[in-house]
Amino acid sequence: MNRMNRRIVNDITDFIFLEDRLEKADAIFIPGGSYPELPERAAELWKEGYAPYVVPSGRFSITRGEFAGVKSKAEKYGKKYATECEFYTDVLQIKGVAPDCILQEAEAQFTAENARFTRKLLDAKGLCPGKAIICCKGFHSRRCLMYYQFSFPETEFMIAPVCVNVTRENWYLTVQGQEKVLGELTRLGTQFGPEWEDLRIAVSPANGSLEIKNEGIKS
Repeated sequence: MNRMNRRIVNDITDFIFLEDRLEKADAIFIPGGSYPELPERAAELWKEGYAPYVVPSGRFSITRGEFAGVKSKAEKYGKKYATECEFYTDVLQIKGVAPDCILQEAEAQFTAENARFTRKLLDAKGLCPGKAIICCKGFHSRRCLMYYQFSFPETEFMIAPVCVNVTRENWYLTVQGQEKVLGELTRLGTQFGPEWEDLRIAVSPANGSLEIKNEGIKS
C-alpha cells in the first residue's frame, strides 16, 4: 500500500475506532447486540470498580423483529433470549455483576434509541452520570459516542472498545470489514438530522456558545 492510500486508511481508522484511558465513572453503558464479549468486558470493568452500575440496552433489531441469537460463545450462552437486554443481563450475572447493580433498558431497537431510552431510564431513577463508560464494538464506537453524547450532553464519556472480528488493524483487508466500517461513515452522515439541528442552534454565534475558527493553511 502506498503512502497516500495508507493515509486514507489511517484517517478513517482513527475517526471510526475510538479508545480512551479509563477512569472511575458513574455507569457503564452497553448498546444492544448479540455478542457476549461486550457484557463480558463491562462485567470486568464493574468488578474492577470502574462504576457502580451497568446499563445494558436493547430489545432487538428493528429490521429483524426478534432477537438475532447469540453470535459467539453459544456453547456458554446457549439459552433462548427474548431481547438483547435479557441476553446481556444473563452474561453480566454469570460474570459476577450483582443484580441490583444492573439497570435494564429493554425497548431500544437501534443505536439512537439505546442512547435516548437509556437517558429516559436514568432520569426516571434520578441518576445523572458525570462520567460514563461505553462498552461497544470497536467499529461502532464513533457512532455510539455521538448518540450517547447527544443524549447526555453533560456527561463525560470514555470508550472501552471490544474487538469482535472487525478491528482497526484488519477492517480494510476484507469485504466484511470494509462494509462495516464504510457503512459507519454512511450512517454518520445520514442519521443525525434532529441531533445536528439541536447542536447547530446550541452552538450558533447568537448563543455565544462556541466559536469555530478556520485559520487556513499557514505557509
